Amino acid sequence: MKISIITITYNSEKTLRDTIESVLSQSYTDIEYVVVDGKSKDSTCDIIRSYGDRISTFVSEKDNGLYDALNKGISLATGDVVGFLHSDDIFASTETIKMIAEAFTKFKVDSVYGDLVYVDQNDTDKIIRFWRSRKFSRARALTGWMPPHPTFYVKREVYVKYGGFNTTFRIAADYESILRFLVRFRVTTFYIPLILIRMRLGGESNKSIKNVIRKSLEDIRAMHINGLISFAALFNKNASKFKQFMPPEWVNRQI
Repeated sequence: MKISIITITYNSEKTLRDTIESVLSQSYTDIEYVVVDGKSKDSTCDIIRSYGDRISTFVSEKDNGLYDALNKGISLATGDVVGFLHSDDIFASTETIKMIAEAFTKFKVDSVYGDLVYVDQNDTDKIIRFWRSRKFSRARALTGWMPPHPTFYVKREVYVKYGGFNTTFRIAADYESILRFLVRFRVTTFYIPLILIRMRLGGESNKSIKNVIRKSLEDIRAMHINGLISFAALFNKNASKFKQFMPPEWVNRQI
């Protein structure tokens, strides 16, 4: 089973090397690594080129934002399964992709996801938040639950059949795609109860009050177009984030 990992970049010189090394150090060997750059102005492209053919596909050109770049990566991918590793994230283990591949093979599902930790920008061993997920059920999704999108790996045929990211969303297209796949079209999935991704804190949706409000409005629209109309779901989705701030010693026992 070939797994395509997509990294999108723009002026990512400070963290990109960690991301690339995280992919290249995976024990699983049938990996296609696609890097899509948005015409960076720093040394990002030089860093990518320094890895030569260890990176399967590399393009650098202007795009129309985050989700347009992700869609471009999907269109370039040829693997059986597609996942994303953003340019400031790393895998939690060298065995992460192996575990994902084994889950697809063993449980015959269309998608797989796991847990995620938010870490300090400069110290990826310092955990700030722990997004512990759980087994999927439509009932949970209908009350605002969602798996961590950076851990969400999907068969490429699902993207072909049901579409990529809806670029009319600027912040919540990942949430909309999860609702579309798991709730609207009932794509099968499996939960790996382990931390799969270490994500540096500082996501776009939480950078300002304006973005938080915009994210909430986009969440409502994502729910609406996928047949979920519930302000309680929006409340629960946001309230669940408070549980992610757990004592560090408890989190470390989960890794």
